[in-house]
Amino acid sequence: MDFDQSSGGIRKGDVLVVVDVQNDFVSGSLAVPDGEQVIAPINRYIGVFTRKGLCTVATRDWHPADHMSFREQGGPWPAHCVAKTPGAAFAKGLALPEGAWLVSKATAPDREAYSGFEGTDLERRLKRLGAKRLFVGGLATDYCVLRTVLDAFNLGYEVFVLADAIRAVNVQPVDGDEAEATMQRAGAVFVHFESLFEEAEPLA
Repeated sequence: MDFDQSSGGIRKGDVLVVVDVQNDFVSGSLAVPDGEQVIAPINRYIGVFTRKGLCTVATRDWHPADHMSFREQGGPWPAHCVAKTPGAAFAKGLALPEGAWLVSKATAPDREAYSGFEGTDLERRLKRLGAKRLFVGGLATDYCVLRTVLDAFNLGYEVFVLADAIRAVNVQPVDGDEAEATMQRAGAVFVHFESLFEEAEPLA
């Protein structure tokens, strides 16, 4: 299923959600393979949403130093995205607009939160905005993108996944493909920049 250009493209009530494009996930302690490749396409989406006066949300892991997901605490991951450290900063080159909403998640030491909705005020803010459709890209396909998309569906949003702006961790080689299939079964529409915007801008 493709995005229907005849519906008028993006419109009021549409929100761009940029998931966890942070240094540690791009080139740091928990780097996603080819994670840096999401930056240029996401910037293209940001440019269009910003020019149309639409909201961009940027989620981020913002962990305490003793977060339960870290190996030192018995979790599965190396320490990453510790709050206020360079690894937790948004990746160099990511062109977030001045008015972007920042959503910090997984901030409690004893709770995991892959989804941008879990333990945050994102849903309340989106409701207040009157958001209807979410366009989601970022890192990683098989974790935080997946969980954010599934929660968005459970909350009643239409969801479009930016297929040219996601990458998977792939702890198992099939994890990314399985995550995409799960999102599609839930009802997500996978789109590319050119399928959303007839006048595609060149990648920087």
